[in-house]
Amino acid sequence: MHNPPKKFMLEKTYQPASIEPRIHEKWEAAEAFKCGQTDGDPYCIVIPPPNVTGSLHMGHALNNTLQDILCRFERMRGRDVLWQPGMDHAGIATQMVVERQMTERQEPGRRTIGREKFLEKVWTWKEESGGQIGNQLRRLGASCDWSRERFTMDEGLSKAVAKVFVELHRAGLIYKDKRLVNWDPKFQTAISDLEVVQVESKGKLWHFKYPLKDDPDQFIIVATTRPETMLGDTAVAVHPDDERYTELVGKKAVLPLVGREIVIVADEYSDPEKGSGAVKITPAHDFNDFEVGKRHNLEQISILDAEARINDEAPKAYRGLDRFKAREKVIADMEELGLLDKIEEISNSVPHGDRSGVAIEPMLTDQWYVDAKTLAQPAIKAVEDGDTTFVPKNWEKTYFEWMRNIEPWCISRQLWWGHQIPAWYGPDGEVFVAHDGEEAAASALAHYVTNGVLTKDEAEKMIADRTHLSYLKRDEDVLDTWFSSGLWAFSTLGWPEDTKEVERYYPTSVLVTGFDIIFFWVARMMMMSLYFKKEVPFKDVYIHALVRDAKGQKMSKSKGNVIDPLELIDQYGADPLRFTLAAMAAQGRDIKLATGRVEGYRNFATKLWNAARFAEMNECVRDPDFDPANVQNMVNQWIVGEVERTAAGVTTALEAYKFNEAASTTYEFVWGVFCDWYLELSKPTLMGDDEVAKAETRATIAWVLDQILKILHPFMPFITEELWAQMVAHGVKRKNLLTLSKWPDVKGLIKPEATEEIGWIVRLVSEIRSVRSEMNIPGGAQIPLVVIGDNAGIRARVERNEGTIKRMARLDDISFSKIAPKGAALIVVGETTFAAPLEGVIDMDAERQRLAKEIAAATSDLGKMDAKLANPKFVERAKPEAVEETRERKAELEGLIGRLNAAVAWISE
Repeated sequence: MHNPPKKFMLEKTYQPASIEPRIHEKWEAAEAFKCGQTDGDPYCIVIPPPNVTGSLHMGHALNNTLQDILCRFERMRGRDVLWQPGMDHAGIATQMVVERQMTERQEPGRRTIGREKFLEKVWTWKEESGGQIGNQLRRLGASCDWSRERFTMDEGLSKAVAKVFVELHRAGLIYKDKRLVNWDPKFQTAISDLEVVQVESKGKLWHFKYPLKDDPDQFIIVATTRPETMLGDTAVAVHPDDERYTELVGKKAVLPLVGREIVIVADEYSDPEKGSGAVKITPAHDFNDFEVGKRHNLEQISILDAEARINDEAPKAYRGLDRFKAREKVIADMEELGLLDKIEEISNSVPHGDRSGVAIEPMLTDQWYVDAKTLAQPAIKAVEDGDTTFVPKNWEKTYFEWMRNIEPWCISRQLWWGHQIPAWYGPDGEVFVAHDGEEAAASALAHYVTNGVLTKDEAEKMIADRTHLSYLKRDEDVLDTWFSSGLWAFSTLGWPEDTKEVERYYPTSVLVTGFDIIFFWVARMMMMSLYFKKEVPFKDVYIHALVRDAKGQKMSKSKGNVIDPLELIDQYGADPLRFTLAAMAAQGRDIKLATGRVEGYRNFATKLWNAARFAEMNECVRDPDFDPANVQNMVNQWIVGEVERTAAGVTTALEAYKFNEAASTTYEFVWGVFCDWYLELSKPTLMGDDEVAKAETRATIAWVLDQILKILHPFMPFITEELWAQMVAHGVKRKNLLTLSKWPDVKGLIKPEATEEIGWIVRLVSEIRSVRSEMNIPGGAQIPLVVIGDNAGIRARVERNEGTIKRMARLDDISFSKIAPKGAALIVVGETTFAAPLEGVIDMDAERQRLAKEIAAATSDLGKMDAKLANPKFVERAKPEAVEETRERKAELEGLIGRLNAAVAWISE
């Protein structure tokens, strides 16, 4: 036997704060996560790029933990893994951060210093302060190929963006149009739907009377929550089947305060059941009204400027007023004219900019658009044909619904930070889209020479004087952040160059993301990738759920229920947090995160650490010649078979993206099977005199620990890597990294006889322990056990394992009888009945009464839960988390009643 030198002894406790940074440095130094270091099949995941302004939140922690589990798993299976990292430039968020910083420093605003100097400040901020989330992901254990980190504004990706814009424009798939957009008056830019949050608030519904042109004493009544927009009304709509207004359709009303004649149209948008059944139509300031306006060819009158002040399209009395001041004046003026019919108090949802915090205005503006409908068709077909599969599959329905009803995609933003649109305008407003200014100028000069605006000599002189570039004015807008993100699956690999990475890793293997960006990112990557690469960007899309608080509520700063993953890492280490998230990541089910769960898995890490110390103290060193298929001891045969079963189960679960099943299988094996049963079953051998059996058991423990570290590594990489390095073989520390070791591929180790016999012991002892627990038998009290019947095989099995059963179940005697004694708890294992006589140990009558009382109380509570859930009003109106809590309580009570009834059944008369 080889005693490990004292210097190799494991510390008494696992200290993640000191170990995790050192382990990460070891991985980095070894370039463990660099792609291209093996000839195995490629496996690629592109990280959903976090914002450069971002800090790690619980959604990031879940998303990146799941990706990391897959990457570490596949890397250990011999695949050539590329987990491509990078960050998004986050146009509006980054610009806001820098502008706020300038304000705090009392520096001149961006419009004062100009675009060029402002962008210099943004790049400086990015280099000094941006990207902290990359280091935070490293703390989480993310095994990205950090040497390949990309940024959506870096040179290569910017080249890809320009190429895509130019080619789509030339194909007629990018164009300029005047349409309604979400307009943020504070930032004075269009924003995407994802950047809009609905704010519930108490409001009012004003009912106004619009006089009819032909009979000014008669009115049509409309209702609005935004009275100021009436200044831009161009129609009133009624439902075509609403008989109250049949004779008015086609006639005109006179718009109060303005005097404009507006037509009354029949349109199904109007709901006869709501209010008066007539609605005012403002095509330039409401998305639904815009569609009504298109159907009826209505004039679009925009009455707001970029700051949401009333413009010159409105009567003079309102011009220059802020929209809310204008609202007050419109209401007062309508009331003075006797045209305010009534005011209702209502609750309504008002769209706000998620960063600006101000109410968003639907605004009619000139913007650049992508013909998303055309690009969507191949992306729809790819999912229909199974080229890309969503997991869980029900998300395909969401994808199809959005893609089949897709609107033109507004891609221009009135910001300075971002990819400036590659479009230049000539003196007459003619647009020239090109990869760069030189190409645009060349196109413009050729155009104007052809059209006789310039002579050839004039054009050549401009080129010679280098004045041709200033002949054009570049579009000042930048592209929507999602435009560059839509190219992420191939631009990060080096496209548009024909790089070896594009050739090897595209299409990628899987995309792991949240359901909230299926529309904004997944769909757009599908569209862009299919158009430019003619292949889907990924084979699978795994959609994970939300991380909520312990009560099932969405985390928000306003509720004060945000759980910071970095604080949990500081308190418990990264491994317990990762394992918690994986163990709770059931497909299609939100995660209810409680810090108690993380603490529980910290205890799991401690259990593993203590098991490794037990192995070390018992000289369980690795034997390079050990063959698990040749072990002779039945307990050892059983455990190596359990390793095979566990490795297969975890592998199958991870291949199917069933992270919770993989985690629970691992947990049950490590804590339940290995620590609680196998090590306990092995102690007599380790303390015995049979040196051959002892040597085999020591080698078996060391081998099983190795397999545990491998299986657990994708979930808990830090503690497993540390133990892998610290555990020794023949006095020598292992130098190879666990993260680059081979995934357990063990077969042929399951011995049915060992599985049956040891499994039987485990079931018997577990049942006896349950009886002790449910019957409140004191922990130190030893009780007898009677085996009922005369089965020779069972008798032999009991006699072979008598010492083990008595020790582990705390029995003082095992006897055999054909009939059960009175006053005993009955236990059935397989086809054998056992009796645990309890007379003198507990008061049987009092125990029956206690159980009956507890069953009655639990049954009463269960009835209350059933009544709640049977009440449609409760299910429909209560908060979802309250309904879910009731269902969980019902399940708990059903389980409790089942256990109590089992305890009653144990007690024989």
